[in-house]
Amino acid sequence: MAAAPSAPATARWRIRPLYAAGFTTAFGAHGIAANLGAYTQDRMSSLLVLGALLALYDGAEVLLKPLFGTLADRIGARPVLLGGLIGFAAASAAFALSDNTGLLWLARLGQGAAASAFSPAASTLVARLHPTAKRGRAFGSYGFYKSIGYTAGPLLGGALVAVGGSDLLFAVMAGLALAVAAWAALAVPAVPALPRARQTVVDLARRLSEGSFLRPTAALAAATAALSVGVGFLPVSGAAAGLGPVATGAAVSVLAACAAIVQPLAGRALDAGRITAATGIAAGLILSAAGLAAAMLPGLAGVLIAAPAIGAGTGLITPVAFTSLAATTPEERLGQTMGAAELGRELGDAGGPLLVAAVATATTLTGGFAALALLLGAAPLALTRRRPKPSARQDI
Repeated sequence: MAAAPSAPATARWRIRPLYAAGFTTAFGAHGIAANLGAYTQDRMSSLLVLGALLALYDGAEVLLKPLFGTLADRIGARPVLLGGLIGFAAASAAFALSDNTGLLWLARLGQGAAASAFSPAASTLVARLHPTAKRGRAFGSYGFYKSIGYTAGPLLGGALVAVGGSDLLFAVMAGLALAVAAWAALAVPAVPALPRARQTVVDLARRLSEGSFLRPTAALAAATAALSVGVGFLPVSGAAAGLGPVATGAAVSVLAACAAIVQPLAGRALDAGRITAATGIAAGLILSAAGLAAAMLPGLAGVLIAAPAIGAGTGLITPVAFTSLAATTPEERLGQTMGAAELGRELGDAGGPLLVAAVATATTLTGGFAALALLLGAAPLALTRRRPKPSARQDI
């Protein structure tokens, strides 16, 4: 007679579909985005078309993540998770089966809207299915698998497009989302919505303007800005120094790998009390700022120092900030908080490259790196002006 599964094994079975959902949204974002150039290369104003296609996915997330997060609080996070994954599969399959490249616009919009549903729902379930003392490690593992999706997406997406074109890539996306949805339906337990007191718009604005929300969310935005700038501009800096695409691509891979590896380690350190949320976020911001400052150095040295520093800094901030948000949010409002925090990340993802590009246009790329490095270097002072409450170790 087979032995019954142990409690840790059962817990892992319940949680791993959430990690797979994180991988799916990251793989869907970058796996397709990195290969949209093949779609636009023969079109008039191809850069404008490419930019609009990229913005569709992120724009849907900016608008809809807070709404779906609130819905997860109202009806439960599990139905929103499953509905989002099924919607992502449907949008992907519709394009793969249509044989009409003109539907790519609708497909990307549909994917972005669906990811806006299952991404904050997954974060909410990660928090609710773990006790407070283990949330750091849980968010670290969730971030690890998301980082793997961001890292593997362009490579795997490119391989699929080379073999079978965009149709094959979208078909694989559909199959992946359906498989994760089925796994989640079998493994993730129903987590009922909790009773909630009536909340007005003024109440919501007041809660989202408190330091316990603004500080970790601002840190997440800063971390995402640094990561996006590193991925987008370090290859430009390396190419200007005479480095080939293999070397610059390897630097971006190192950045992403460091972000992935550090997140579980940071989460465990937070749970064990070896760091606090305040010190973890401050250290991550300083490390990211140092990486951006190193990017100002000429040649290979700047790229080699900048990539791991930016990756490690953002990897340190992400699980610590999400754990802090979960620790200071009433459980019946977790979805709303996670959706709003994800909005902050999306704004950082867009704002960081825009800032660096604007300053670089007026000065040089070195000036762009310097501007963002100064902002991140000054952020710890702004984010820690209020001392953490002694009774809450994770408050910042």
